[in-house]
Amino acid sequence: MQLRVFGRTGMQLSVLGFGCGAVGGFMVRGDPADQEHVVARAIAAGVNYFDTAVQYGDGESENNLGRVLQKLKPADVVVGTKVRVPPSEFGRIADTVTTSLEGSLARLRLDRVDIFHLHNPITKAGGGSALSVAQVLDEVVPAFERLRGQGKIRFLGITALGDAAAVNQAIDTRAFDSAQVVYNMLNPSAAVELPANYPAQDYGRMFDHTVAAGVGVVGIRVLAGGALSGSAERHPIAGPAPEPIGSALSYDADVDRARRLMPLVREGFAASLTEAATRFALSHPAMGTILVGMATPQQFEDALAAVRKGPLPQEALDRLAALRQAFSGEPR
Repeated sequence: MQLRVFGRTGMQLSVLGFGCGAVGGFMVRGDPADQEHVVARAIAAGVNYFDTAVQYGDGESENNLGRVLQKLKPADVVVGTKVRVPPSEFGRIADTVTTSLEGSLARLRLDRVDIFHLHNPITKAGGGSALSVAQVLDEVVPAFERLRGQGKIRFLGITALGDAAAVNQAIDTRAFDSAQVVYNMLNPSAAVELPANYPAQDYGRMFDHTVAAGVGVVGIRVLAGGALSGSAERHPIAGPAPEPIGSALSYDADVDRARRLMPLVREGFAASLTEAATRFALSHPAMGTILVGMATPQQFEDALAAVRKGPLPQEALDRLAALRQAFSGEPR
């Protein structure tokens, strides 16, 4: 398993991380024996980053990951979790962050987590579930730093959702060590300029900012919530189709556009759309580790096989860019 240096942290993370999210659902609603088997398989294959959050199954993902890791007792795995401050608690952000982390540590059966990510969207002025840049820098960061000083977290992170300009502003301050960035074949705007009138949220070349600030990147929504399988079918333990996820405003529209990328498979660049999507996410040098959601053990095996083939070749990336041009001007 290839390892990449994760920003300025000094950590080396496996290019394939283990996503414990609710969209795939495996670590929330999967069979406990299967969970133990697949985590052990991942560690044996060289996966060393495990990503969870209290929001995933109301703590079930953390509980299950903690149970399995306590039993396996692997050396040198990196665990990340998250805090989402509800709007009702915006008046007591520091206390909410601390309480959330204490609960996460108990469920994970750990004394500290390696990366603690803020899960709220970030916008210029805040509002709704989003925190403003000022709230993040003046309240969240000091709370995180206190917890780091207490030895309960190693590195500070954000989930880079919300308004791209606001997120990039937060990244530029170098207050954070990690950013979870949306990057997939339907929406590559963290890396490149989108074509005119392209139907997706523009993430404003976020990789330029992470690289300049020395911030490690965790690639999220690599399969666009499953749409880049090219199938609208959901596994019984998977979560509902997420929408919007930064590309189309409906899951079905994402699936439709994903199917229009099938020439990548027909022309021999990849054996499947999911393989192409997984390898695409690895193709940018700013990427540290990617998270691929899963509902079954086989889906982990598929992700592992794709990663072992390495990034897509430049010819495939060029073909993909040409195919995406056809989406310009379509309604989001």
